[in-house]
Amino acid sequence: MRTPEISSRRNERLALLALAGMAIGWGYNWVVMKSVLAYVGPFDFSALRTLFGAMLLLAVLAVLRRPMRIRALGRVILLGVLQTGAFSALIQIALLHGGAGKTSILVYTMPFWVIPMAWVAFGERVRGLQWLALALAALGLTLILEPWTLHADFMSELLAVSAGLCWALATIVAKWIRRDYPMDALPLTAWQMLFGALALCLAAWVVPEKPIDPAPYFYGALIYNAVIATALAWFLWLFALQHLSAGVASMSALGVPVVGVLAGWLQLGEQPGVLELTGMVLIGIALVVVSMRSAQK
Repeated sequence: MRTPEISSRRNERLALLALAGMAIGWGYNWVVMKSVLAYVGPFDFSALRTLFGAMLLLAVLAVLRRPMRIRALGRVILLGVLQTGAFSALIQIALLHGGAGKTSILVYTMPFWVIPMAWVAFGERVRGLQWLALALAALGLTLILEPWTLHADFMSELLAVSAGLCWALATIVAKWIRRDYPMDALPLTAWQMLFGALALCLAAWVVPEKPIDPAPYFYGALIYNAVIATALAWFLWLFALQHLSAGVASMSALGVPVVGVLAGWLQLGEQPGVLELTGMVLIGIALVVVSMRSAQK
């Protein structure tokens, strides 16, 4: 066997391990983000974790001597406000009264919002199995939300779905940027995170919240988010994309809400009811359908 083939297979195995590490890092972070709210307000923590995460990514760019020029400044600011600012804030507020596992599932309805948005924005028509995925996701979402009842965490669930919508809008903006101004993923991620973090800092300054309790868990959660859930996870994701197809890599995203649900169940005792669990399974199947279609392209 030729040496390049051995190297390629080795890189593929490392890329799969990287995806597994990324899924665990991002998935467990739902429990971390939920638990840390005992020590800090949602806006304060969102601002701090994204600001430190952006600084780490910019430091990585500097160490790697990668180009740091910003193109399409207005669009990148808009991306940051949506993907880092609004998305992060909505997640943290949703976690105040909602479960970590359920919130992660509802946020990961993002791909189903992207499908019709891409149809309107870029003429990407809904085809074949995408209709099935949308139908399954809609049914699963209905079972989780239970709109026929006014349960206590209904508003939290709506905020989580809104976070998914913001993520979907950010995805459309990112496609809009890359269509007209091709940019590498790492500098685009770093700059949009910085602009979003600055928006969150402004919100944290305006919105009154409880004082920060400087407990060890608060600092641990902040380090976990900045180092593991931001800098390391993005590095693992970009490494995987270099050695695997985008379709195969996208399948790894399914592991994030799965880890979130399991971690919330085991650590926080968040045992879903029958309807919730059925809805989660339906959304999971829909995500598999969408990812399979992406992998076939």
